[in-house]
Amino acid sequence: MTPAFHNGEIVFWTASRAHHADIGGIRAGSMPPFSKTIWQEGAQILSFKLVKQGVFDEEGVVDIMYNQPSKFPGCSGTRTLKDNISDMKAQISANHRGATLIRALVEEFSLQVVQFYMFAIQKTAEFAVRDLLRFVNNKFGGKSLQAIDYMDSGEQLQLKIDIDAKQGEAVFDFTGTSPQSYSNLNAPTAIVYSAIIYVLRSLIPTAIPLNHGCLAPIKVIVPPHSLLSPGPGAATVAGNVETSQRITDVVLKAFEACGASQGSCNNLTFGYGTETKGFGYYETIAGGSGAGSTWEGQSGVHVHMTSAYPIFKVVAKPNINLDTCIGDAENIERKYPVIVREFSIRTESGGLGRHTGGDGCVREIEFTRELDVAILSERRSIPPYGMRGGSPGQTGRNFWLRKEDDGTVTTIALGGKNECLMKPGDRIRIETAGGGGYGVPGSEEEEASQLYGAFNRVAPPTRANGSLSQMRDTADTN
Repeated sequence: MTPAFHNGEIVFWTASRAHHADIGGIRAGSMPPFSKTIWQEGAQILSFKLVKQGVFDEEGVVDIMYNQPSKFPGCSGTRTLKDNISDMKAQISANHRGATLIRALVEEFSLQVVQFYMFAIQKTAEFAVRDLLRFVNNKFGGKSLQAIDYMDSGEQLQLKIDIDAKQGEAVFDFTGTSPQSYSNLNAPTAIVYSAIIYVLRSLIPTAIPLNHGCLAPIKVIVPPHSLLSPGPGAATVAGNVETSQRITDVVLKAFEACGASQGSCNNLTFGYGTETKGFGYYETIAGGSGAGSTWEGQSGVHVHMTSAYPIFKVVAKPNINLDTCIGDAENIERKYPVIVREFSIRTESGGLGRHTGGDGCVREIEFTRELDVAILSERRSIPPYGMRGGSPGQTGRNFWLRKEDDGTVTTIALGGKNECLMKPGDRIRIETAGGGGYGVPGSEEEEASQLYGAFNRVAPPTRANGSLSQMRDTADTN
């Protein structure tokens, strides 16, 4: 975070959030599948001042990223310190650029005008969410919305949504969710808010900026010491990438918006190094997206927590843009001791329905030197649900193709979460889940009045207009 000043006072903050592929811990890539405490997952930073008097504190960064994590049993400091430092400097530059642009706005239009529009943007988002909640309440006849979904290991996520149509407000109550887990599936409550705001923004038909105004009409209830509100020291590395997907799934399920998408980031890590210099590589792998009332699911796409934008467009097409993209095979093979043997669509893995869920992917990588390899994934036991009569997508599968001394290959099922030492010639094969289908095959399309505005060509609420593209869309349809 970086302050933006005006007349010597802080008037705004700029912030950048980035993925660091390795921050230490018990496994290369800092995504251990079996961590039980947070210190096993790498560097823990409560607060740290990166720049003092214009000078980057590199010595302090080395301490918090390398020295401190390595003090815990079985743990290493970051294996990519150079990359961490470069990335932090890039983030600082991005923040300073943002602060410079804000100062330019203030100088041109005055602080009062800029603050007026900043607050107006939040109000626009708030009004859009209130309108959405009133529409949903009418769609379901004033009834509470309820849904339950599960992690592969059995932890339950339970949700009840009560809407006050008069005020355009809602209570998202997660009472009934499983207690804190002795695993790394625990998700801090901030992730719950992020998933809710993401879904609400996805359901709104208007092109509004994503901001805190979306949460103004929302009250969230999360039971303490639960899977979604863990205590200090709980392992959480899968909470941000896997449990977050299930929170999104259960919210979308409550709204009956679409079939579930693949529901996992399919976190693959490999590398080596503790006391010796090594490396850590981390990637997420695409899968199938869920089908909806007017669209087919897309195949081989990143969704939700690995998607930079909401999954729906105003014109009822899935909008799946990549945030944590897979690297090009040529670059991976050039930089790391691996060969990408296969990267393809896993045909017929999407759920059937009036609209079919998207297919998952097949990713097979061969290692040319001995490496620690780990997979952290979900939807290997419980499939992505279908909606309104649609079939669920196929569950994912992970395999170790171990090369034996006589040249034969033994196929070993890894389950959803595992780690192993792979030798030259060994391969890991990951088959990701397909998306759920929507509607009974052969059934008629739903009436437009029964669909969310985001899922068909319904004129958006006028109070929520605000982008050039939205104004053009409105002009084209009137």
